[in-house]
Amino acid sequence: MDYKNIEQLLEKYWQCETSIEEESLLRQFFTQGDVPAHLLRYKSLFVYQQIQRNVGLSKDFDTRILAEVEPPVVKARRLTLTARFMPLFKAAAVVVLFLSLGNIAQHSFTGEDRGILAVDTIGRQVTTPSVAISNDSKTESVLVDSLAKINKGLIIKE
Repeated sequence: MDYKNIEQLLEKYWQCETSIEEESLLRQFFTQGDVPAHLLRYKSLFVYQQIQRNVGLSKDFDTRILAEVEPPVVKARRLTLTARFMPLFKAAAVVVLFLSLGNIAQHSFTGEDRGILAVDTIGRQVTTPSVAISNDSKTESVLVDSLAKINKGLIIKE
C-alpha cells in the first residue's frame, strides 16, 4: 500500500474531513502486521476500536447498573404526639425564659416598698417618688422661680 496515501488520509483524519470508507482504509492498514516505524505511534488508536468490539460486558453489569439506578427505599418514621409538639414546647420555654428575665429585671429596679428607685442628680442618695412628692410646696416654688426667670429672659431679648 502507498504510504504517501496513508499519510494524506491521516492528515484528513486529524482535520475531521475523512469519509467512512477512508477511515475503514486506515483501520485496515493499521491492523495489518507490517506498519512503518514513523506511523507506528498511530497504530494503537485504530487497533483500540477493533479490540473494544470484542470486549463485552461483564456478567454482573446488569445488577451493578440496577443497584445504581433504583432509588433506595426510605422507611417512614412514626411521629409521636410529643415529637409533633416539640417546636411548641421549645417556643414556650423561650417565652417563659424572657418573662422570667423581665421579672427579675423589674424587681432589681424597685425598692422594698415597691416604689421605683430614683437616683438624684448628684448620685449619692437614692430616693423614692413618694419622698419627692412630699416636698410639693418647695418644688412648686422652685419651678415657678425658674419659669419666671425664663420668661424674663425672653421678654428682655424681644
